[in-house]
Amino acid sequence: MSRIVDLAVEPLDLPLSEPFEISLGIQHEASNVLVTVETEEGVRGYGEGSPLPPVTGETREAAVATARAAADVVEDRPVGEYRSVVTDLRNTFPGAVSATFAVETAILDAFCRERDIALSELFGGTPSPVETDMTIPIVEPAAAKRRAKEAVDQGYEHLKIKTGTDLDADIDRVTAIREAAPDAALKVDANQGWSPKETALFADRVIQCGIHLELIEQPVPASDFAGLADARRRIDVPIAADETVFTPQDAVRVVREEAADIINVKLGKSGPLAVAEIAAIANGADLDLMVGCMLESSIGIHTSAHVVAGLGAFSYVDLDGNRLLAEDVVDSDEGPIHDIDGPGHGVTPDR
Repeated sequence: MSRIVDLAVEPLDLPLSEPFEISLGIQHEASNVLVTVETEEGVRGYGEGSPLPPVTGETREAAVATARAAADVVEDRPVGEYRSVVTDLRNTFPGAVSATFAVETAILDAFCRERDIALSELFGGTPSPVETDMTIPIVEPAAAKRRAKEAVDQGYEHLKIKTGTDLDADIDRVTAIREAAPDAALKVDANQGWSPKETALFADRVIQCGIHLELIEQPVPASDFAGLADARRRIDVPIAADETVFTPQDAVRVVREEAADIINVKLGKSGPLAVAEIAAIANGADLDLMVGCMLESSIGIHTSAHVVAGLGAFSYVDLDGNRLLAEDVVDSDEGPIHDIDGPGHGVTPDR
């Protein structure tokens, strides 16, 4: 069984095509982390993390330092023992989710490339096209309308709208997008910006405008399980838990406290292997599943798409991170369809 002989880490700066604002702040570029592992067979695997302090709790500098320190855990370990390696990695660096996601992905990618299989096969399925939504950030109504129209013209049938600031402004943004995209399915993401009462007020006003929403994502602070459950009881729109769920244990608590109708998993919060565990918990509790992303290149996005294709369990897909970049690490298509392939996640960055 081939061993991992090297782990290399470098910063990965990815400018955005337009500024991206959510209730937690504004980004002009993605300050990411690229990890490369190499095996005795000379096979390289690639992984990416996208630290965002208000969500992941890491700066890019901290994520780079953690990923480099992970060499002591990873090197000289058999790549085929990826589960035990990943367990040791996460136990050694608890909470360093972006760094450990990048390292975990690189290990899984290398394992699959050595065996000439697609990453999706580790999760139970062959590669298949994955359709994503497009996210409209916090912008003025005219800009929101423009971006929604552009997305629809590119073939997007699902739009996610960032909210969580001023309720009036949020309503204006949603109504402008509905005007520009009358047939698109709409989701709303408040990124922890509201109280349960504000969530209910927003939902009531949207309904009064004749607008149907597929879901409202993470309306209250991540640690407020009771508030999430309260918001769910107040409205008929399904509630999705995002920042509330990083671990399988978090997912179990959401189920026990009846805090959400949907769990939004992100590999950037949990890593591929734990996402599969969270998906099993959600399926067992009859909750719907959504998959989201950070501002990642095709490395992170295609990794997530392989998990989606492999598990076949997701009702909502929000994997548009690389569509928001000015330039990807490889040539990538526009539009809502991710055509994924192997071996591994299929992306070899042009460095």
